[in-house]
Amino acid sequence: MSVLRFLSLFFSATFLSVLISCSNQAPPTAVAPSSPAQTSSSMGGMSHSNKQININSAILSELDKLEAKLAVPGLSNKIQASRPYGKVEELVSKNVINQAQFDQVKDMVTIEDIQLTGEAKDVDYMTKLGLMKGHLMVAKELLDLQKPDKAEPHIGHPVEEIYADVEDQLNERNIKEFKTTLIALQDQVKAGAKDANKVSSEFKTSMQSVEGAIAALPDTQRNSPNFVLQVINGLLDTANSEYGAAIADNKITQEIEYQDSRGFVAYANQLHQGIAPQLAKDNPEAAKAIATTLTELSQVWPSPLPPAAPVKSPDEVTKLIKTIEMNTQKSIKS
Repeated sequence: MSVLRFLSLFFSATFLSVLISCSNQAPPTAVAPSSPAQTSSSMGGMSHSNKQININSAILSELDKLEAKLAVPGLSNKIQASRPYGKVEELVSKNVINQAQFDQVKDMVTIEDIQLTGEAKDVDYMTKLGLMKGHLMVAKELLDLQKPDKAEPHIGHPVEEIYADVEDQLNERNIKEFKTTLIALQDQVKAGAKDANKVSSEFKTSMQSVEGAIAALPDTQRNSPNFVLQVINGLLDTANSEYGAAIADNKITQEIEYQDSRGFVAYANQLHQGIAPQLAKDNPEAAKAIATTLTELSQVWPSPLPPAAPVKSPDEVTKLIKTIEMNTQKSIKS
């Protein structure tokens, strides 16, 4: 009986040991991480800030994310001037940035085109047109201040940067070409905006063209808080980069980037006003947090012309924008 008892205890202990060992092992199957293209497609506009930047084709507003990350003034233009790149490492070999800087941004850059589909494509389309609107909105403020020389770059950006980036989508959606309209406005302002009535007319036509292109999206999307919040996040993400590029040594050293970010935040606020009532019904807590944070964020840009000192640091602005993004995610999940 003692031998049998011993064998019984031995096998029981062995079996228990096997169970414990199995429970500590990882599951036998693992899900491979999504590629950047898959992430952008499956997550819609919420992946906007995680999308890799194509250094061969990105507009300056996208490249400004790298400039803000590395705190290198003028880096966006330097990257653009050194195109094309056969591989991302050429940022170093072409002396655009050094190896230590490249190591900080290597996961942010690519030379491969990312094909967006479905809602993600629509969010990208409206966000780019929203950037156009933001540029034009701040340009109008500067024109009203009788500063056409300062307004001109903000009229030029939609023509020289963004239009080419969204042109394929405009054609796909059968949007009437309006680049010539934007150029006509730019020419008027370049000439000193001497004919106020002509400038006003050209500006109105340009803004209507951008708004008409946005209106090509279905009403269900343009009125959907979930969709519009994704666009708002894209605009704020770009505004964050522009503001970061505008600040150096606690001073606003790049006026144009300051104004860019002001325009993008202004349009984000405009979009938010359109969905705020429905958002408050769907998720009151998140809606209140987004509204409160947007109000605080807007105070960073007290006027179209930069203040003597920044109202908030880039880190403080980033924190506010991340708060909005976090509450956006809560709202979309609800």
